[in-house]
Amino acid sequence: MKQLAETLAERIDQPAMLAQVQGWAAVNTGTANLDGLATQAAMLADAFSALPGAVELVDPAPVTAIAADGREFEKAHGQHMVLRVRPDAPRRFLFTGHMDTVFPADHPFQGQTWIDSETLNGPGLADMKGGLSVILHALTAFETLPEAAQVGYDVLVNSDEETGSLSSSALIETLAQGKYAALTYEPSALPDGTLAHARGGSGNYSLTVTGKSAHAGRNPLDGRNAIVAAATLAVRLKELQRSDISVNPAKIEGGAANNVVPDHAILRFNIRPKAPDAAERFVAEMNALLGEVRQSQEVDISVHGGITRPPKPVGARAQKLFDLVRDCGAVLGQHIDWQASGGVCDGNNIAATGVPVVDTMGVRGGKIHSPDEFMIVPSLSERAALSAFVLSRLSSGDTL
Repeated sequence: MKQLAETLAERIDQPAMLAQVQGWAAVNTGTANLDGLATQAAMLADAFSALPGAVELVDPAPVTAIAADGREFEKAHGQHMVLRVRPDAPRRFLFTGHMDTVFPADHPFQGQTWIDSETLNGPGLADMKGGLSVILHALTAFETLPEAAQVGYDVLVNSDEETGSLSSSALIETLAQGKYAALTYEPSALPDGTLAHARGGSGNYSLTVTGKSAHAGRNPLDGRNAIVAAATLAVRLKELQRSDISVNPAKIEGGAANNVVPDHAILRFNIRPKAPDAAERFVAEMNALLGEVRQSQEVDISVHGGITRPPKPVGARAQKLFDLVRDCGAVLGQHIDWQASGGVCDGNNIAATGVPVVDTMGVRGGKIHSPDEFMIVPSLSERAALSAFVLSRLSSGDTL
């Protein structure tokens, strides 16, 4: 077993991985930068075409959002890359990652800087263009093994993970169907390689409040103040927070001149349920609150949004997958631990289909979503070897 692990590690080309990741990270792929995403998708399709199977760029599903004026509009997204290898194999796996970052095209953080000989600072290096290279090189090494011919896999690299995967969630669900296991390549939870274990869920809402305008001096009582109703909702929604769910009112938009009773406001908020029953309870309580405020303040309230990432508990099969990753890491001389996380990712959506998943198989790094984001460069080949070895074990008899 150790000899196989070492053989796979020797087949990982660390310099090639670094050059690849630096090239990918030089392309700005903020989720709204459609031109940058198109460039990146083409680069990824070319790179992943080195693997057997068919590469396809899939159009995003339609997604709507609420503008500041309350208008619902269609929000554009980039294409998603899908690679399908041996689709008729009896045992198949799913590998997922994302090409988008949180840094828009006009963000000042665009370049790369060496912090020391093993640490590189740059946008999207850890989250998660490093992880995309880990997928590719792990699978390249795995394909040199005879057992590769007995299994198949799909690779999904979506373009909208950072904003909730709304245009790719149905694609994730479809690709997850029938898979034996899944690995997702978010960066490690900690720079030492610690994995994220159980995760809470996430939901985003926009409440559009429509009141009635009036003169603030002559006839204020004829008005129905949408800002006051939105503020009431923000306070009352926050009161629905419990130990198993957080509620974060984030923004109120709308209003009018000081001498006008405002007839329009939008409240945007996020919830983080730790378990499905917490989310269900919140929705019931929210609906009751909306009815109460509609009646007491004589306003109309429309709801847009909902749960986009279901909570991700770790069941028995998923725990076996975590244990296998830990054991494979030990053979390779890598200490692998895990801890619960309040963050969410596509692993939440995969787990909701019943497929066991470990979703922080990407590079070691840290300070993601900030200009201080960094990648620990040797972890490129470390984590690629780990994934290749895990996949070889799953393909040659290990059961979950």
